Amino acid sequence: MPLTDAEITALKPDALAPAAIEAKAETVAVGKVNLKPAKAFVLAMLAGAFIAFGGTFFGLVLGDSTLSFAATRVLGGLCFCLGLTLVLCCGAELFTGNSLMVCAGMSKKISWGKMLANWGIVWVGNLVGSLVIVFLVYFSQMHAMNGGGVGTALVSVAAGKMALPFGTAFAKGILCNMLVCLAVWIGFSARTVVDKVAGLLLPITAFVACGFEHCVANMFFLPMGLLLHTAGIGTAAAEVMTIGNLLLNLCAATLGNVVGGAVLVGLSYWFAYGKK
Repeated sequence: MPLTDAEITALKPDALAPAAIEAKAETVAVGKVNLKPAKAFVLAMLAGAFIAFGGTFFGLVLGDSTLSFAATRVLGGLCFCLGLTLVLCCGAELFTGNSLMVCAGMSKKISWGKMLANWGIVWVGNLVGSLVIVFLVYFSQMHAMNGGGVGTALVSVAAGKMALPFGTAFAKGILCNMLVCLAVWIGFSARTVVDKVAGLLLPITAFVACGFEHCVANMFFLPMGLLLHTAGIGTAAAEVMTIGNLLLNLCAATLGNVVGGAVLVGLSYWFAYGKK
């Protein structure tokens, strides 16, 4: 029996074309809103843990003060790619990537209410998964590596993020999720695991190296830094290391991530390829 056009397309080794990526983004979004809340929450916990693993790997690189500034940022960014690699290849629900669900919303394949419900469940799940890794990393004493340099670096990262004004963190959040969602968009186009990993390396390395704000990554960095600071590690300014500044940063980063991912990437590609 001859193959259908759809089967022939599925067997092609080349990446999906942009219009096909947009159609796939809509199909993926339909699957996400149809997930049972408990399953979505568990998958979101996994994504939070995966991103936290990337943050942990990043902290290890920062703990080596002998590297130059640019080398530290670029190498750290490459290590941080571990997080999104696990999310895309193993399957998990990541709040920032789910910004692309707006494509299906605009095409009326999902309701806005169900999309927002998914976002809420996934955001909280990401937070819980991140916090689990925070405590596991803390009790593993990883911060003591390199003579305590890793712990000092993690505290410094958290302090720098908590000291950001709201508007700055918001702008950094927009830029961050533009790059993250473009990495996810490339992942949608991929045919193999190798395609996915290769495609996400540059966008994710760029956002980390440039110091942009990713709300899920910050669910690891900020509590980790605050916990270590409370334990007397690092020399960060005490006035910025507060729960209030932690919440302010997460709020600004989350809102910026939505604008960058949903509006500037998702709606742009829907208008170009999905709008009838």
